[in-house]
Amino acid sequence: MQALGWYYPESLGGTEVYVAGLCRGLRAAGHDVFIAAPDPAHTVERTYEYEGIPVLRYPIPSHPTRDECQGRVPVRGTDRFHEFLLATQPDVVHFHTLLTGLGLPELWAARAAGARTIVTTHTSSLGYVCQRGTMMRWGKTLCDGVCQPAKCAACELEHRGLPKALASLVGVAPKALAELASELPGKIGTALAMSSLIAHNQSLQRGVFAIADRFVVLTRWALDALIANGAPVEKLALNRLGVSHENASSKPSPSTRPTKPPIKIGYLGRFDPIKGVYDLARALVALPSDLSFEMEFRGPANRDEDRQVLNELRGLLKGDKRVTFAPPVEQHEVSDVLRSYDVLCCPSVCLEGGPTVAIEAHAAGTPVIGTRIGGLAELVEDDVTGRLVAPGDWRALSKVLNQLITDPHNTIDRWRRALPPARTMAAITADYLTLYAA
Repeated sequence: MQALGWYYPESLGGTEVYVAGLCRGLRAAGHDVFIAAPDPAHTVERTYEYEGIPVLRYPIPSHPTRDECQGRVPVRGTDRFHEFLLATQPDVVHFHTLLTGLGLPELWAARAAGARTIVTTHTSSLGYVCQRGTMMRWGKTLCDGVCQPAKCAACELEHRGLPKALASLVGVAPKALAELASELPGKIGTALAMSSLIAHNQSLQRGVFAIADRFVVLTRWALDALIANGAPVEKLALNRLGVSHENASSKPSPSTRPTKPPIKIGYLGRFDPIKGVYDLARALVALPSDLSFEMEFRGPANRDEDRQVLNELRGLLKGDKRVTFAPPVEQHEVSDVLRSYDVLCCPSVCLEGGPTVAIEAHAAGTPVIGTRIGGLAELVEDDVTGRLVAPGDWRALSKVLNQLITDPHNTIDRWRRALPPARTMAAITADYLTLYAA
């Protein structure tokens, strides 16, 4: 069983691409595979097939309680997941997200059903380590990754709107007061109890390591951060991301087909602030108005929040005919779209294992401009296979874009020649099969 927080066809993110590719690899190796995911959008259980893989979507509340969100009580509806485990008796249950409706009780249920349990963390939270969910201290700089109640409470409270000084003061609330405040309703109770929540998250993380046979991360940075937080080293494993389209062809070499102006820059991903889309828009606005290039934004906008970000980006870039907003990309079209770009821009402002699209761009022969954080910092060799800037530094990003637009021969084409072979989903699957059997 592959268990994750969302799945096709409603959701089209990197984790879904990863799990779908893993399922294909496992099935090709002769294994039975099925998927389970909570579903807050429906009130009845659904079963269907996606690419021939059976999928169970069990309903959970669209508005869970505070205790359900914080993992203090079982989430309503997850009993169906537990029953499904007992009925199917999987040999392995592989968790790809830990969130409301798929948390510690579900890990316990998998163990109780006799399954081996694997957890892969695809998000910046690294399980229950970062409450803010970005691993960015105050939302500005990369955190050291070490979870501490007062420190992390202050950072999360600032994220929720408190001034930094007040957030720091509330974050050091005495333990007894914080625990008492956890019983209070409303925003005041949430704020005063934040350090208690961080301590509770630490206990959840210890619980995960007590149950899981292996805890898999996607980057070396994440591995080191978990070790710094006291995770048992013998349960940790590193399995880097890979390209999901293993038969995708790459564009011709720059010697055969050099990059010619106007340069086409692409952004392919969710319209989410943590993806750095506002920084990219500001960087584009700062470019000279007489500079010739093409910029294309593409991604799904299924949620109200996504549509709001998309509309704000349109407003920031209004009137710039060099910038277009194209429809979302079907999964089978991703390689062709990436191959059509001269460079892909991934200005993430959160710690990511990938993003997957950056690895797919390399496989298509397209260099990546990214931020010096997470998987991007380990995938892109600065000024060798692409460029890296500090997360949130849109001015530096604008300078890099200006440079490659005006001199593609000494930037884009030089990077294209140095692109490494892409890691494949077959290699990822083989590593997981070894973990499953260990």
